Amino acid sequence: MTAAALNLTIEQGTDFEAKFTVRNKNGTPLNLLSYQATSSLKKHHTATTSYPFSVTFLDRANGRIAISMTDTVSATLSEGRYVYDVVLTSPTGLKSRALAGSVIVSPGVS
Repeated sequence: MTAAALNLTIEQGTDFEAKFTVRNKNGTPLNLLSYQATSSLKKHHTATTSYPFSVTFLDRANGRIAISMTDTVSATLSEGRYVYDVVLTSPTGLKSRALAGSVIVSPGVS
């Protein structure tokens, strides 16, 4: 599976959620039964500090997942550009990157 590219924006100090459908190469939804997932955000790919996203399976049979971050976590982010990915682990242990892209963190005023 090749990672789908999708760029995101997080407003500093607010709750964030994005929903996705993970698809097979032929365009059909990937059945995510028994899969695990992780996702994180970093300033750049070699940065040692990472900020985790929570991953929720919305509809495993139809490939629906969501990543989210609380306002408490997003408040700790400095404004600017970051990178993220979502990595899936299949029931057999095969890891693949489902999504990847850049994230713009826009500063908060309040």
